[in-house]
Amino acid sequence: MPLEILLIMVFGGVSAVAAILHLSGRSAQAVLSVEDARTEWYRHFPDDVIHQVLIAESGHAALVRIEGGTGLLWAFGADTVARHLIDFDVFETGTGLRLEFHDFGTPGVSLSLAPHERADWQQMMIPS
Repeated sequence: MPLEILLIMVFGGVSAVAAILHLSGRSAQAVLSVEDARTEWYRHFPDDVIHQVLIAESGHAALVRIEGGTGLLWAFGADTVARHLIDFDVFETGTGLRLEFHDFGTPGVSLSLAPHERADWQQMMIPS
């Protein structure tokens, strides 16, 4: 089979799968409730003990107070990503907060937070 035909088939197939996923609603960003955040946190870290969950107004992120510290859970498309808040920098942006992790696997995340949420989130991120 000529390379040109193969490239068209591959590109067309990938595009068709992306369109089907988007049209079926599977590309929507996850919206978290307190129970969803607990479930997702335990999926990532089953041995942690959760004491408190604080959901962002947008529902796309949650701060999780665990035994021994704090963690961050955020929506990454229809899935979630969770990280213990260890060794990171936090910056205030026009739309919320930006966390830069000192980890190659998770270089950073931008969180959309309402102005009144930012101070509470920054305070909760400080290790107790």
